[in-house]
Amino acid sequence: MGEKIKKIKRIKDIRLHREGTNTLLYTGIAIAMVGALIWYLSGPSILFKAYICLFAILYGIMINFFRCPVRYFNGETENIVVAPADGKVVVIEEVEEDEYFHDKRLMISIFMSLFNVHANWFPVDGRVKFVRHQNGNFHKAWLPKASEENEHADIMLETDNGKEILCRQIAGAVARRIVTYAKDDEDCYIDEHLGFIKFGSRVDVYLPLGTEVCVTMGQSTTGDQTVIARLK
Repeated sequence: MGEKIKKIKRIKDIRLHREGTNTLLYTGIAIAMVGALIWYLSGPSILFKAYICLFAILYGIMINFFRCPVRYFNGETENIVVAPADGKVVVIEEVEEDEYFHDKRLMISIFMSLFNVHANWFPVDGRVKFVRHQNGNFHKAWLPKASEENEHADIMLETDNGKEILCRQIAGAVARRIVTYAKDDEDCYIDEHLGFIKFGSRVDVYLPLGTEVCVTMGQSTTGDQTVIARLK
């Protein structure tokens, strides 16, 4: 009985993100209208059946993309850095960050494919120092130059013990819209949504040198659940 209740709760906790409401609605209407036209012209033909199968699959992918699971991190959050997104770790390296810090930082990058949840979470508890949006190019998100040259949104966070963490939402070749919910001078917490990126991209997290890395290259991450680092 207890297991059944847990399963029901998990189903209820999986919902669709508000960023997908209009996209799913208008796409569904367009698919239905074209399908009705094909039916009117050809009836239950092979063309109609192929159309239904193809767009049922594509629409299912879109629904999967706009999933918005309710998640809560279990455990202490002090000095913990969680994955800000679902995806795969594509970069773990020391980089020279010249825009804000003007020194070396540890960068961990997570690439989100079309099949990942695209909601983004705050990686740490603390305060939002500022939010900046930078226009740019739309290179493939996994390329190294995408971090600096692509359109991106920078969210500077400060933990309760004064450590500064930069979280960068990056647009990609397909992703052309970055949504950022973080606001200047607001408190932020793990479990809260930082924003949303539509149709595949990546999120970079810049950490102080000496931070303990808790993930490996190529590892899959779950936003708000996977511990990617521990601050010293």
